[in-house]
Amino acid sequence: MTKSAIATDNLSKSYGSTLALDALSLEVAAGEVFGLLGHNGAGKTTTVNMLTTLLEPTYGNAEVAGHSVAADAMGVRRSIGYLPENVQFYDNLTLMENLRFFAELSGLRRPDQRIRDVLRILDFEGRDRQRLGTFSKGMRQRVGIAQAILHAPSVLFLDEPTSGLDPEGVRTLRETIVRLNSEFGMTIFMNTHLLSEVTKTCTSIGILRGGTLVHHDTLAKTLADFPGEDSLEEIYFQLESERVS
Repeated sequence: MTKSAIATDNLSKSYGSTLALDALSLEVAAGEVFGLLGHNGAGKTTTVNMLTTLLEPTYGNAEVAGHSVAADAMGVRRSIGYLPENVQFYDNLTLMENLRFFAELSGLRRPDQRIRDVLRILDFEGRDRQRLGTFSKGMRQRVGIAQAILHAPSVLFLDEPTSGLDPEGVRTLRETIVRLNSEFGMTIFMNTHLLSEVTKTCTSIGILRGGTLVHHDTLAKTLADFPGEDSLEEIYFQLESERVS
């Protein structure tokens, strides 16, 4: 495999006779914001769960930040951050108390300075004593990113990060993603079904259909290759229809 931030080789997952992901082979270069698109059930979350070592592949392999998900799961975990679709916190604890708890789980020693740095990065200064139960959905998603980057990972995985957010929350989260990539060089792998957000955040995309990767390229080249289409949404559905036929 290459030295890409993420590289998969025939990565596959079966549940009995159901093939959830079929021989996925792709590379995501360091510094990219990669968007994985697909309908519900296409295999997006299965892919992320294997790349983050939450699921073992049925066959094939993947490397994340140079570590094999099969042979060096702990190395992968030390190198990544992960924001699930429904992040859970202790609502009766303050923001600082929640992040200190996650920092200790990550093995950080004397974490308070790092927590303050992360709060500054995510524009949470002055809210460290506020209880999580008072935070909006959008703010909780940003707290989720905060806990995911406490240990300064090189790769950040986001599973449907804008799910359930209002327009203001979507915009704020989008700005956070772009900032983490542009200012701190994080490679970001994002599952999403919001095509509008892909065009505003991602440098490359992949499209899954029925567990199979049907398209993978830079966003710029994808748009250039379909000059007759006015939007990524039209390109997406054209690729879907070509696959069906």
